[in-house]
Amino acid sequence: MTLTELTVTPFDPHTALPEQRLAVGQLNVDVFAFAYPGEPPLNTGKQALELIQGMPDDRTEHFVVWDGGRAVGWGSLNYDTQQNLHLAHARLIVHPQHRRQGLGRALAAALEEVARQEMRHTVTFVTSDRHPGGEPFARLLGAEAALPTRQSRLELAGVDRDLLAQWLIRPAGEPYRLHTWDGPIPGEFLERMADLMMVMNSAPKGELDMDDWRITPETIRGWEANSAESGERELLIAVEDTRSGELVGYTDVSWTPERASIIHQGSTAVRPAARGQGLGKWLKALMLDYLAQNAPEARLIQTNNAEQNAAMLGINVALGFKPWVAITEWQLRLK
Repeated sequence: MTLTELTVTPFDPHTALPEQRLAVGQLNVDVFAFAYPGEPPLNTGKQALELIQGMPDDRTEHFVVWDGGRAVGWGSLNYDTQQNLHLAHARLIVHPQHRRQGLGRALAAALEEVARQEMRHTVTFVTSDRHPGGEPFARLLGAEAALPTRQSRLELAGVDRDLLAQWLIRPAGEPYRLHTWDGPIPGEFLERMADLMMVMNSAPKGELDMDDWRITPETIRGWEANSAESGERELLIAVEDTRSGELVGYTDVSWTPERASIIHQGSTAVRPAARGQGLGKWLKALMLDYLAQNAPEARLIQTNNAEQNAAMLGINVALGFKPWVAITEWQLRLK
């Protein structure tokens, strides 16, 4: 098939037939398997489910290239209707057997048209070195590399237990209390947890033209609902300052039953006023200790850190994390 025979068409996953959503899900599975051979495969049904999941304030426009009943290209543009109104985030994939036929450029053009219609003059997207065509394609579009990121992995069997034991030691009489939530965050902590999560706005953004994100209790409940629907298990450890009741630090991970060997590290953050006391190391060590006892199938933990985030990279390198994938977040400014 040539580009003249394969066309980009709008796609609404909410009104599409189930087999059409599954076809797009299968495309995601195939592209992942091509880039990461030997990794546990993604689940087609869950990839299809993600197409109809979202948050109340989010909008996502989709486009698909069909070859009969097969999806061979897919692109989406996601944007928030309440904040960062200048911004949109794009995703775009093409099946390995259909690359270098102009499908990527055609999908990108469709996404750009939507961005312009919605007055989103800054579009971000991500590439990795596992997709070697990603960087030249980004430069072809006129995008600029805005935030280099290191994806690292830690083999849990090789964790230095003596180091963890050191990081778990805390001064006697300190005012901190731990909370471990294996599932939804209890309601009485929801407001405090939403406020703490916004500390992640202080993480390096590189050259990204992005305002701080607001997180609310409703945001958290929306994330939790999506995770529960996907069968994802979530674990969060938080540190409370008992003098004020304020939550001052947290770390969270997640994993799925079908890929239980891989734990995905979410965020680890400590309020600026509470830094310099080893709370970040404490949280990391607590999480690894908990996983060793409660996630027997786990083989490794995977995390992403901006290359500019020297403090967190230092903690992870000390733990034994090794670079695995180089990721770049790109920024395209529409004129």
